[in-house]
Parts: sequence; C-alpha cells; structure tokens
Amino acid sequence: MTTIYVDADACPVKQEVCKVARRCGLKVIFVSNTRMGIPDPGISTLVVVDGGFDAADDWIVGQVLPDDVVVTADIPLAHRCIGKRARVIGPTGRPFTEENIGQAMAMRELMADLRQSGTAAGGPPPFQRKDRSRFLHGLDQMVQAINRQGRH
Repeated sequence: MTTIYVDADACPVKQEVCKVARRCGLKVIFVSNTRMGIPDPGISTLVVVDGGFDAADDWIVGQVLPDDVVVTADIPLAHRCIGKRARVIGPTGRPFTEENIGQAMAMRELMADLRQSGTAAGGPPPFQRKDRSRFLHGLDQMVQAINRQGRH
C-alpha cells in the first residue's frame, strides 16, 4: 500500500495531505527535526529524527519504496526519492519527475550561485491559496495514477 511521506518542517500543506490520504485510505508519515502538532492523528504519525541538517531527508530516503509519495520542496531530497522510484510532489502542486528533476537541480544551483554573488536575493514567492488548490489537485491525480497502475 502506498504511504505518503511529508518533509514536515516547513510544509504548508499538511492538512491537504491528510485530506487526500483519508479519502484514498492511505497512511501519512510526517518527518521532522522537531516535535510539532500533526493533523489527523487517525491516519498520520510524526517521526522526529535526531541528527544533522539532512537527518529527516536521510530517514525518508531510507524508508521510501517505489510508488510511495513524498511531499517536499527540497529538490535534492526529491532527486534522491525519484532515484528510488517514489513519486514526488512539491507543496505548490508541481510534480518532480525523472524528466524535470535535472532542470530543477540545475536551477537550484544557479539560484544559489546568484544569491551568493549578490545578484539575486530572497527565496521562493509567498505561498498562496491557488498553490494550495493546485497541490490538492496534483496529489489527488498522483495517487489516482498509482492506483490505476496497480490495477493493471
């Protein structure tokens, strides 16, 4: 059965993940470096990892199986999970795939270089209501595609 793993420390769509998971009968595991409240304890659990900067990422990569879903804005984590044949979606509803992860990694590096040189500042744009709606739709489509694939 598909499990949804959430890189939870800065995830703005925790409620939406649980909404889709409940509707589809899936389990959700929120992974964080700190204790936090989680929505819908009936279907979700919180795993608090100890350790360094990438401890939560390492834990997720160690657990994820093919066709599990990972919710993250962390592009290197997305890349690692795609390598394990998991499905990955960002909080704005953008899926990360084998076809687009290379470009996302390159853009991340470019932006880091521009910020370091002082040419660019800031991070991603503020999270908006339309991002939440796009995420719900994208996660639902991803889960339905996994379910259809499993029936063949």
